[in-house]
Amino acid sequence: MAARVLRPLPRLKPFNRLQVILQHLKMSKHTDSTAEVLLEKRGGAGIITLNRPKALNALNLSMIQQIYPQIKTWEQDPETFLIIIKGTGGKAFCAGGDIRAITDAGKVGDRLAQDFFRGEYMLNNAIGMCKKPYVALIDGITMGGGVGLSVHGHFRVATEKTLFAMPETAIGLFPDVGGGYFLPRLSGKIGYYLALTGFRLKGRDVLKAGIATHFVDSEKLPALEKDLIALKSPSTENIADLLNSYHVKSKVDQEKFVLDEHMEKINSLFSANSMEEIVKKLKQDGSPFAVKQLETINKMSPTSLKITLRQLREGASMSLQDVLTMEYRLSQACMRGHDFYEGVRAVLIDKDQSPKWKPAALEEVSDEFVDDCFKPLGDNDLKL
Repeated sequence: MAARVLRPLPRLKPFNRLQVILQHLKMSKHTDSTAEVLLEKRGGAGIITLNRPKALNALNLSMIQQIYPQIKTWEQDPETFLIIIKGTGGKAFCAGGDIRAITDAGKVGDRLAQDFFRGEYMLNNAIGMCKKPYVALIDGITMGGGVGLSVHGHFRVATEKTLFAMPETAIGLFPDVGGGYFLPRLSGKIGYYLALTGFRLKGRDVLKAGIATHFVDSEKLPALEKDLIALKSPSTENIADLLNSYHVKSKVDQEKFVLDEHMEKINSLFSANSMEEIVKKLKQDGSPFAVKQLETINKMSPTSLKITLRQLREGASMSLQDVLTMEYRLSQACMRGHDFYEGVRAVLIDKDQSPKWKPAALEEVSDEFVDDCFKPLGDNDLKL
């Protein structure tokens, strides 16, 4: 669906103009329930609702083109004090980007394969740079593109239903949407582990890993949202205080972080300079944990693994803008390559879960090839 374009109304007499406006308002009430993204102002809050529940609120270009200008408008509006983003349907916040559409476009050289990533990364940057406090209610599945819509904002509220992952290496892609920025900044080498293996974090573990800033029971979210909307001219501190008050009331958690017992191993095994070295360390370690990681890594695209490790190592000392520019180059390298289309076929289309990667082994992915993926695109580079 193309983004709706608001055309200027023809010059009409005042009464006729009123009729047209009323007609338009009536129409928008009917169409809004089916719109892919709902944008509304309530109280002091601008509210973005991802509204593709059947597609687990997967993000498409039309949604990006509606959300981006709205964030920019609210940023300038003195009556908007915060922005809230959430998903409908109860299962997902946003399960990722609309990968099927990108695959179809990339195969035939359609511009969508450029426009989607360009638009998505510009939106990720707008969220990261947003002057208004940005609150993402990440209730349910939050993966890939959904992480990009949340993680760069001021506040990320997880619930017991949150399921986080960056599963891109399994489909011949890499953890984009600013993954090269936020993943290496998580404690120890946990970001490298999540990026390379696609490991899924659930509920409170999303908070413990440092991806969410708060944890609130899912059933309390409507009340929290109501309270956020009701705040009068709030500062960032006022919003943080309100979120904290809900956070401390959530059910006490006695459980340890799911990766706690493995952190020492993660930090040593995933600190190697190359993928070959990580694999060698995992083999040498031989513990059940290491064997399991080795099995997972062996299923991933060797090209994706090499690109991802370098993306995170370089991203660790780059600004979000520079990371997104780098990731746009990588996205276009993946669109030119083989593994992305094969990964999507194996995981999302035929679902046989047995991709035939080319090259099929890490040793066959040359440094020259990886260097090439990171090369600037001249006039086609993403400029932020």
